[in-house]
Amino acid sequence: MNKRERITKTIAGEATDRPPTALWRHWPGDDQRAADFAHSTIAFQREYDWDFVRIVPAESFSVTDYGLQDEWQGSPDGRRVIIRRVIQRSLDWTDLRPLDPNRGTMGRQVEATRLICDGLRHDETPIIHTIYSPLAQAEMVAGKELLRRHLRTQPDRIQTGLNTLTESTLRFIDSLKKQPIDGIAYVIRHADYDELAEEEYRTYGLPYDRKVLESLPDKWWFNSIQVEGKIPMFRNCAQLPSMMINWEDQSGEPDLSQAKLIFNGAMCGGLSSREHLHHGTPAAIREQVRLVRGQVNNRRLIVSSGSLMLLTTPLSNIRAVREAVTGVGG
Repeated sequence: MNKRERITKTIAGEATDRPPTALWRHWPGDDQRAADFAHSTIAFQREYDWDFVRIVPAESFSVTDYGLQDEWQGSPDGRRVIIRRVIQRSLDWTDLRPLDPNRGTMGRQVEATRLICDGLRHDETPIIHTIYSPLAQAEMVAGKELLRRHLRTQPDRIQTGLNTLTESTLRFIDSLKKQPIDGIAYVIRHADYDELAEEEYRTYGLPYDRKVLESLPDKWWFNSIQVEGKIPMFRNCAQLPSMMINWEDQSGEPDLSQAKLIFNGAMCGGLSSREHLHHGTPAAIREQVRLVRGQVNNRRLIVSSGSLMLLTTPLSNIRAVREAVTGVGG
């Protein structure tokens, strides 16, 4: 069974030879240059032979060209720290304009995607590209506190900015359509009760999320959503058009068995990036994979972590994830 067959059958809830599995991570430093970023992504795939590749650029790639500045300060998750934001006052939201996806940082990302697809074309590994929601991008350009203040005091201006960020995202997706990728991994950051009230997400997040996801071409058969947060608005997100959903199932709600009753596609998770991958042992990882396979009856499960892998994850633990689904090294 090849990788695409394995994933499509998993999405449909059919029996497979084994569960698909994949991990992903940031590439700090390398993600600032197309060739280096592509090389790191390709090398990681060749080393572990995951069932799909998730391209993970620096989070700010879609908004850097507004004038945002960031730098990597050594965070173990590889995320860059924003040191200069764009929005200082509510009127600034109305000054944003859609970016050209073929220039600047987004253009560099399109080129990196082309190089990754070229480098992996021979093994036909499915490839998905990470896209951050317009509301997540809004937080990047304004900061968390200012974003909350403006959406509660200047809703019209915020929505003007969100419309611009959405249009910019759609233009980037149009550029990606020219590359032989299989879908996107759409990151939703604010469908979380610790971040916003449900009505706020329904006003400032959900309509834009739906607009992006409903714009995706039919040829992209493997679109997924990642819902960040410990208390996700899972039912809201489960209604969005997607073939796979990824969330921190090991530390938040719902668990895999509950999610299976809410979401119709594939559930991606079963492992904690910290407890199992970073702090655990190969034996503990193999046992955890055995447990979660039983929890969902070996159906509709893609084995992964609920969030990106830490840079300092032991290599033996990464290998153990792969071995746990193939039966090697047990």
